[in-house]
Amino acid sequence: MESLFFYIFSAIAVISAVLVIWNPFSRNTVNNAMFLVTTMLSISGLFVMLQAYFLAAVQVIVYAGAVMVLFLFVIMLLDIQEEKKRRLRLGSVGIGVILAAFVSTVFYKAFGSFGMESTGRLEGTTSALGSSLFVNFLLPFEIISVLLLVAMLGAILLSKKDLK
Repeated sequence: MESLFFYIFSAIAVISAVLVIWNPFSRNTVNNAMFLVTTMLSISGLFVMLQAYFLAAVQVIVYAGAVMVLFLFVIMLLDIQEEKKRRLRLGSVGIGVILAAFVSTVFYKAFGSFGMESTGRLEGTTSALGSSLFVNFLLPFEIISVLLLVAMLGAILLSKKDLK
């Protein structure tokens, strides 16, 4: 039964990830963002199957929630006109396939030598992770929050029609 859920969540994740990049049904960017939410939710389901409940909750709250709201906010602020959207060119698709094959080869060579054995058990607690995050990594955490704030303000300024 567990393997059935794994295949279901994996298939949903892969299919919706492909539809984020190439959606033959619609050229609307909001639809692509919704497929990205579906991908993130199915990955959260895979985390639940691994009994990594904290990662599943973070995946839903942070990525599927906050980051996707920010993406949708920027997409709707930019208001891209249909005639201004770029079309796919055969050369760019070919370069993308070559780069994807190269990155896949590098990952296979790097991670294939480790053996990737899983004990099926995750160690550590949420409180240990939280104290490590807010004690040892407080400065990088704050820098990332300021960076996200500056990126959001930059998107708002870029989307304004007339700058005076």
